[in-house]
Amino acid sequence: MKFVILPAILLSLTGCSQSLDDYQQMQPKLTLPGFFSGSSQAFGVLQNWRGQQTLHFSAELCGQWRGNQGDLYEIFQYSDGRTDKRHWQLQVAENGEISGSAEDVVGKASGRISGNTLYWEYVLRIPQVDGSIDVAVKDWLYLVTPQQLVNRSTLHKFGLTVGELTLSIQQQDPAASCAEFIQRYQQTQRSAPAA
Repeated sequence: MKFVILPAILLSLTGCSQSLDDYQQMQPKLTLPGFFSGSSQAFGVLQNWRGQQTLHFSAELCGQWRGNQGDLYEIFQYSDGRTDKRHWQLQVAENGEISGSAEDVVGKASGRISGNTLYWEYVLRIPQVDGSIDVAVKDWLYLVTPQQLVNRSTLHKFGLTVGELTLSIQQQDPAASCAEFIQRYQQTQRSAPAA
């Protein structure tokens, strides 16, 4: 029996590159107001271009929506002791297209939802000891249960992959108010990278 299963698994791993439209029928359906409402918790690892883990981190999130416009607040705690934060301002169109902006995103983020999957791209400005570096981010988000989402990102500079990020997000309380979290977000100071 395992000799039949193994080729099937190998075939599923060796197909062509993925297309967002391939996931149109995948369940559960992802909606940003449905998943990124109220409080969430996330855990992730960052790997360099060699595949070596360079950092791991945890994050707290809180989202609130007015129709198809949303605010998503994130506070990150990194394994090297740094703290970071991000405030996404999100817009969802009727056709599933997504746009967003944040203080450390250069220009606009843009993408689209299909089935249980969101793909979007943006340029992230990452602080360095002697300034900052801009990297292009390609984000794939997969809703695996109504309360659990897996995010895989690749980071690119000059067309080359310089890092990968794997993130798991667990929705905690979709009805939670973000008022106290926003106050804490505003009081949170970003830590400078270690020299």
